[in-house]
Amino acid sequence: MTKTSPRATRNPEEQLKWQAYWVCVGVACLTILDLSKVNVGLPAIEQSLGAGPTELQLIVAGYALAFGLTLVPAGRLGDLRSRKAMFVIGLSLFTITSLLCAIAPNAALLVTFRILQGVAAGIQMPQVIGLIQQLFRGPERGQAFGLFGAVIGLSTAFGPTVGGLLIALGGPEDGWRLLFWMNIPLGILALFFALRLLPARQPHEGKGGELDLAGIVLLGLAVFCLMLPFVLTTGGPDDDPARWLLLLGVPVFGGAFIWWENRYRRSGKSPVVHFSLFRESSYRNGLLVATAYFAALPATFLVTTLYLQQGLGLAAVFAGMVTIPFALVSAYTSWIGGRLVTAHGRKLVVIGLVLVIAGFALAVPAAVLSPPELSPYLLSAALILAGAGGGFVISPNQTLTLANVPVEQGGVAGSMTQLGQRIGTAVGVAAATAVFYATIYTEQGAEQIVVYHDAYRNGMFVVGGLIVLALVFALFDLRQRVVTGEDPRS
Repeated sequence: MTKTSPRATRNPEEQLKWQAYWVCVGVACLTILDLSKVNVGLPAIEQSLGAGPTELQLIVAGYALAFGLTLVPAGRLGDLRSRKAMFVIGLSLFTITSLLCAIAPNAALLVTFRILQGVAAGIQMPQVIGLIQQLFRGPERGQAFGLFGAVIGLSTAFGPTVGGLLIALGGPEDGWRLLFWMNIPLGILALFFALRLLPARQPHEGKGGELDLAGIVLLGLAVFCLMLPFVLTTGGPDDDPARWLLLLGVPVFGGAFIWWENRYRRSGKSPVVHFSLFRESSYRNGLLVATAYFAALPATFLVTTLYLQQGLGLAAVFAGMVTIPFALVSAYTSWIGGRLVTAHGRKLVVIGLVLVIAGFALAVPAAVLSPPELSPYLLSAALILAGAGGGFVISPNQTLTLANVPVEQGGVAGSMTQLGQRIGTAVGVAAATAVFYATIYTEQGAEQIVVYHDAYRNGMFVVGGLIVLALVFALFDLRQRVVTGEDPRS
């Protein structure tokens, strides 16, 4: 048999490279798992700590907000100084903040520690992307990102199942604490291997080793003004309309950031973000696809979990199991996608998004039109088709997006893609759950199952719109590639 996997390496250097890769992927899995597994713990947290809608929203979307705010400066620091050092710092903080979340005595402190955990995740995640960029070249990079996408897909989709099992194990009152306790031994183990296996050396830019603090602050303010209104959106009657005024800060701080970065670059210094990255159509369009797709995916799992737990009364563990087929199928197609992307390019992503749309379209009648006792099974079946498409989106898009990025800019380029995903997550989760809960509030007094049918349907309409938007971006990129001759099959 010919060698087809990273296990079939021929020399110690190759083995060490793949060992370092699996440390990175393992930590990425731990980070992304925390975005999805906590969803099923929200009812238990509400019951245990008396958390209100805003606090519950902050536990999920506040993590994404802090994650997003930290990504770019952390990625830039990793590029300039040491990705290994930043990785270790981020992982250490992630482990410590997980402990603090696990022992939080009230909702306010849990929100605080959860936001700090998001900061830690934002420090470590761009180093993962930068290190993969550094370790691999050519078709091997496609294989590496294919496996990476498979693990990320598993983490996202298996998160609710893992969360449900831990809550069942720990009990309805304090089972949610196990969601954070599990990170501690895994974080310590990952630290041990990170210190031993991650490369200490890396390529650096030829000039400009300074950190652009003004640029970081301006970008952070722009991202904060963009994400916070969505993070504070619960869909309840107590939502303050004034929160949308924060969006006025986006063009102000965003414009100031662009002006400052261009001025900083003209002075001969190295800016936070190299705008030349966005002149690469593959990077720019791939970033848009990822942002729209990750706006839809976490929102899908959250709305589905809320429907199954609150609408149908399923226990957390069984609600989480509905996404297992999605996880398994998407992991397989993500691995396949990483191997096919060199030959088929953006067409693979387009096909994947069409399958995702078809799967989500089937999920709505599966939930709304079927008897309640059959609904979880039919939902799970519909998600198989969506999962098959999802695998062809994540890893091929990641490979295409970063294909032309210089290795020395891998951390900040990867952090920008992650920032897009976190902004997408905050916007998508807020929009879908706001519509979900707004439907429940407006239909109070109607039969419960009818109310939740309508809430799920409306929430999924939001998700469907986001996936269609991702498809539009992918088709636009495919057309550009065909016109310029970049598409390998055009």
